[in-house]
Amino acid sequence: MQSKTTSRFWSVFLGLLLALAGHLAFAQDLKSFEQKITTRVLPNGLTIIICERPEAPVFSYNTFIDAGAVNDPSGESGLAHMFEHLAFKGTTEIGTTDYADEKVALAKVEEANSAYEAEYLKPVGRDPQKLAELHKAFVEAQAAAEKYVIPNQFTEVAQSNGAAGLNASTGLDETQYFWSMPENRLQLWAWLESGRLADVVPREFYKERDVVLEERRMRTDSNPIGRLVEQLLATAYVAHNYGRSNVGWPSEVSQITATEAMAFHRKYYVGSNIVVAVVGDVKASEVLPMLETYFDKVPGGPKPEDMTTVEPKQFAEKSVLIREQTQPFYIEGYHRPSYRDKDDAVFDAIQDIMSNGRVSRLYRSLVRDQQIAADAEGFSPFPGDKYPSLFSFYAVPVPGHTPAQMRDAIHKEIDKLKTTDVTDAELAMYKTRARADLLRGLADNQGLANALAEYQTRYGDWRELFQQLDRVDKVTKADIRRVANQVFVASNRSSAEIDTEAPATNGKAGGAQ
Repeated sequence: MQSKTTSRFWSVFLGLLLALAGHLAFAQDLKSFEQKITTRVLPNGLTIIICERPEAPVFSYNTFIDAGAVNDPSGESGLAHMFEHLAFKGTTEIGTTDYADEKVALAKVEEANSAYEAEYLKPVGRDPQKLAELHKAFVEAQAAAEKYVIPNQFTEVAQSNGAAGLNASTGLDETQYFWSMPENRLQLWAWLESGRLADVVPREFYKERDVVLEERRMRTDSNPIGRLVEQLLATAYVAHNYGRSNVGWPSEVSQITATEAMAFHRKYYVGSNIVVAVVGDVKASEVLPMLETYFDKVPGGPKPEDMTTVEPKQFAEKSVLIREQTQPFYIEGYHRPSYRDKDDAVFDAIQDIMSNGRVSRLYRSLVRDQQIAADAEGFSPFPGDKYPSLFSFYAVPVPGHTPAQMRDAIHKEIDKLKTTDVTDAELAMYKTRARADLLRGLADNQGLANALAEYQTRYGDWRELFQQLDRVDKVTKADIRRVANQVFVASNRSSAEIDTEAPATNGKAGGAQ
């Protein structure tokens, strides 16, 4: 029987062997990827990346727009998300029976909406009868434009030709469009995708605006944790747009217009702000001329200016307390630098050691050993990563326990990071998992397309996808202690909690404080 010391030695030794083997494998992978990948920047600034993977007659793609909810103009939150919806409504060639007449009808919709809003937004002297008449005219104008619409034609054409996993997402930092398709439909895909980038039509805009408002009601207004997180971010940020609602504030979403959406498109959907990655059974030398022909239609122009607002240093602890009849919950966040910071991999290590599975510190302490929480994790960056963000921790108390107990238990685990080195085994396991996670993410075409587009956008070179492992390998136990002591301090902390309130006995319901 081995001693504990001998067992620990072999555990660490095997971890180091795995790390070395992984490092050598990735060095080889980078070289092989460089042979398979072609990058082309078009005259309009749009970047196309092609990775040849002929294992199966399919391809996947990712169109990565370097603009998200953080870029919503002041007073127009939700606009980036709205435009994601518009991108599925078709173009001048698809989704309409007669675009020439539809264009006239859509202009009348905007005129009717402007007239209605002008009356509705009057601070004084609003005429109820006139408002009703203007709203009726607005509804009738929408109905007239609706006659030209072929519903869902864009999606149906894609899916009838084998598109799988057809979807899109709007984050704070970016908007992404993606699906997979048979390789013999590549030209059809290029027509569809380039068309909705260059030739989008604000079709059914106000109908989709109602859909986004419903999404907000479901994700935030009717979701206690959604409301709590929204309040946490609004409290943690005083200047930067990360403090704004991702899906949009109701009063602003309900007033954004198709005209404003098209202005957003003209500014951010330009070639220099877009990367398109294609991975699969495609040969770059054969398909690039065709792709250039289609995607060259995307408008050119300078890359939109980056955000210059910098969140000031937080100097006082801040907290949010909500009392209502729902599941108690605790969450806190500490300001941390962006993904470009030299310690970015250190934050990843802390997240892994504190939160990766049932062997993580938070799970073992709060869930397994103390049995005070149903779940407990740390995650970073949040809510975005392009700009300085938060390192957050949360815990869900089991019956009989409170958010205050969650807070104290989390802080005890954080204090251990500050005062005691993590173990060799914990650090080695993080590095092994980081390497394995990257390999796993690149195993399928869609995962690789997503990663290539993101890293090309964020770093200007997709190769950084592999270089990150060097930063992972350089993380030390001393780095973890140093970063924990710098970042996880009370004056840098914002927290939010839901305290369950007993049912009211006097007919009054509890509320937020």
